[in-house]
Amino acid sequence: MEDVSDGFEVAASEGSGAEQSPASSQGKSVGEAGDPAEKPLLPQPAGTAQSEEGWDQQCPSQNSVLPENTANGTDTASMTEDNETPRKIGPNSDETVQSENQQHFPGEVIQQDYHMPDVITVKVQTGSNSFQEVVVKVERPTYNKPFLGGFRNMSTGVEFHNAGSQTKPKKRPDKGIQLFCRETQTVVEKNMQQQTRNTTSTQMTKIGLYVSNMSDKLITPGKYFTAEEYHKRRLEAVIVLQKYFRRWHAINLVQHLKEQKRLRLAWEAQEELQKKREKEEKLRREYEKKLNPKTNEDFELLYHDLELWMQEETERINRTLTGAKRKAALCALLEEETELIACIGMHKLNANLENQKKAILHFLDKCAQPRRWKAFDGRITEMDTQNSLRGKELLEIYRSINTRGIPKDERTSVLLTLKWTVKEHECKLTQEIVALIDREIDLMSRDVKECNLEGLRKRICTLFLQYIKTPEFNPQVAGLIKVPQDPLKLYKNVYFCHSCEKYLAPTEFPLPANSHTIGRCRSCYRLDNEARQREAYYKYRLILEDLRKSEVDYQDDSKIVFLVQLPDMQYLIEKIWNCQSALSACSDLYNLVMVRWDKQHEWSPWNTILLTKDEADAHLKLCNLQKTYEAPFIYRIEQKHIRAKNYFAQIPAMSSFLHRSNNQSNANSYKKPSSSKLKN
Repeated sequence: MEDVSDGFEVAASEGSGAEQSPASSQGKSVGEAGDPAEKPLLPQPAGTAQSEEGWDQQCPSQNSVLPENTANGTDTASMTEDNETPRKIGPNSDETVQSENQQHFPGEVIQQDYHMPDVITVKVQTGSNSFQEVVVKVERPTYNKPFLGGFRNMSTGVEFHNAGSQTKPKKRPDKGIQLFCRETQTVVEKNMQQQTRNTTSTQMTKIGLYVSNMSDKLITPGKYFTAEEYHKRRLEAVIVLQKYFRRWHAINLVQHLKEQKRLRLAWEAQEELQKKREKEEKLRREYEKKLNPKTNEDFELLYHDLELWMQEETERINRTLTGAKRKAALCALLEEETELIACIGMHKLNANLENQKKAILHFLDKCAQPRRWKAFDGRITEMDTQNSLRGKELLEIYRSINTRGIPKDERTSVLLTLKWTVKEHECKLTQEIVALIDREIDLMSRDVKECNLEGLRKRICTLFLQYIKTPEFNPQVAGLIKVPQDPLKLYKNVYFCHSCEKYLAPTEFPLPANSHTIGRCRSCYRLDNEARQREAYYKYRLILEDLRKSEVDYQDDSKIVFLVQLPDMQYLIEKIWNCQSALSACSDLYNLVMVRWDKQHEWSPWNTILLTKDEADAHLKLCNLQKTYEAPFIYRIEQKHIRAKNYFAQIPAMSSFLHRSNNQSNANSYKKPSSSKLKN
């Protein structure tokens, strides 16, 4: 509100201070209703603003005639100070307010609805006898005022609202985004009771009042301790807890370590037992090979042991005997060696006969095999053809002919079956077979002993085998025979052996890695080994097979390991690595393996090391050889690699790989100084 001398404007909305229903503007006020409960208890002090309800209660009855100044549109205010607001806002001079039950007088204008004018005039007393009129503009609200509470008249049912501000509420700044509050839209109300503290009194026994103490209990105060004692007590409790926890943790840790140790010892014992079993199995197989030799490798072991025994006996005789006794002992040793060689030769003949029989049966079984192919689902499909059925029929006849100890009737039936089978083709071979069959049947009819018929039966088996190997009689054998049907093909792939002076196929000639030309055949090499060197490659073959398997697992296209032959592996192990491990000097060839020295590059004789199986597993897990091994050991290994390079450089097939490895090593040597310069 501004100063009176300057004039001021009071912004009031229609129905400001209190909002009434239409019934409230036409009915009686709360004071007129006669409800004493709704009358104010305390009188309002003078000079304070009153609500519209209070004004309605203090104003004269609306049934009376409006005063003249009200009809003229002006109101006379009570005595106020200069800084006080007017206490009543009167209507305009052109409008009057009347009640519904107002009495009508003659000549009086009756107005049913009252509308607040936009401008009203208020007379304000500024002194004892001076008054001033103030023009007040009424602002119309452009919004719905919020409901701030109120009360309702019980007798009339009129609702009255509490006073609210006439000014507009403060607007929030517009952020350009429409905001919604999830908490207010989804609020959940809950009523909850809570007991508050309340100071109460205790009734005690006194004169005229007895209070029973049966349910009382005696409470004695404890010992008072300070904050320092409290924290000390807490620290001691924490220390006790830590002791028990550390004890429990230590027990669990020790039990875990014991369990790990037990498992480790059990694993080591199992590995040791497995290694022992593998070694025993290898020794047992080697002993069986020597006891019942069947293959050329088995006889090589026998001749190798014979040579070792000869060397030991010769050294013993030379060390213990001299003169004539020494010569006699050497002659006896030579005779004993001759007997052993003859015994081995007899075993070799028997083994060759058995192997020949097995080879023939294996050859005939391959002729009788049906056609096989693998389907898309992995299943093997077999199909018997006319040629496979023919081969199976000839196989059964051959087995029946070679069976010994059958009765004469069955033997005669088998011979007649063979006779009608070969009679299908007329040639000189079949005629000879038929003649031999007739001769054997005639001799059996005369009760000739079986021992006298042994030679005749062998001739029949041999001729029938020749019959089976003829493609005209057995078409299935055409793809299995070694000798081609066209003799012109023999001139292209036939080589001459200068030792036995035979023309043989190229598969009969071994080709070592250091050979420049085709030399002796396999049989000549084997005969020379049995006569002079008597070397056994069985253990070296096992090492070479393990090496090739490990190189295949790397899958880095290593080739050198497949060019190395058994004599090369023997030279590498015996001459360069001295048949012992580079770390532990273990000389058991059954427990030694060859692995890569640097696992980043493919295996080669100049990138290898001979170790035991456990040492090889640990070596392949290393990442930096220079930090793991000492300098003298690395220098010794490099010297062995240089010796291997010098030996294999003479082999033409190894020269290209050797040059490539040299170029790679030179490149690595150039990279190392450059990297050190960059670091510096």
